[in-house]
Amino acid sequence: MIAHDVHLQIGSLLFDGLDQIDLTGPFEVLSRIPNSTYRIYGKTMNAVRDVKGLRLAPDAALPEAPPLDVLHVPGGFGQEALMEDAEVLAWIRQQAAGACRIFSVCTGALICGAAGLLRGRRATTHWASFHLLPLFGAIPVNERVVVDGSYVFAAGVTAGIDGALRLAAELRGEDAAKAIQLYMAYAPEPPFNSGTPETAPARILQQARDSVRGITAQRETSARRVAARLGIAMRN
Repeated sequence: MIAHDVHLQIGSLLFDGLDQIDLTGPFEVLSRIPNSTYRIYGKTMNAVRDVKGLRLAPDAALPEAPPLDVLHVPGGFGQEALMEDAEVLAWIRQQAAGACRIFSVCTGALICGAAGLLRGRRATTHWASFHLLPLFGAIPVNERVVVDGSYVFAAGVTAGIDGALRLAAELRGEDAAKAIQLYMAYAPEPPFNSGTPETAPARILQQARDSVRGITAQRETSARRVAARLGIAMRN
């Protein structure tokens, strides 16, 4: 836990085609962390649209960000455009170097991997991209939230809320995190037990895999290019 009198600078990366709940789920938690400033940073000041068309705007552009104590990297289909974006990857590396916590949600882990931050780390990501983690030098862990030192990885989409609460507890203590959870009335009772590949009916899982087959193949191609760039031994 970090001393409560230490003011925290918390920043989230915004990009076109992200999955909004990768951003807005954690926002519900991170923006309520005591004695902190939370801002959203984009490559430009232009508004973007999430994967389903929701319009979102940054507070500031990347160069305007102060040294962040907490860096939050969401995911989504738009992650692909950042895998070889030198400016964004350099910004992530620079911020991660000085941050006390780095927090990725969903395929935000792949962006962190492209920045060279996953070597030797235990990590997780969305189930459809989980098999790609070794291409970034990561050790895949099939859990909803994985903590490795200063890194917190949340698996797919809604896991970002769980990860953010875990992060809040690490930063300000469990009582602060529990108070945020209570304010959010976060006590999920899903109507179906179909939220993971292990629990979803086989036909539903196959439909889901088919629906993301194209982007998954594209992600693997990008991941293999990154692996070659980083000098990481690739699987066949």
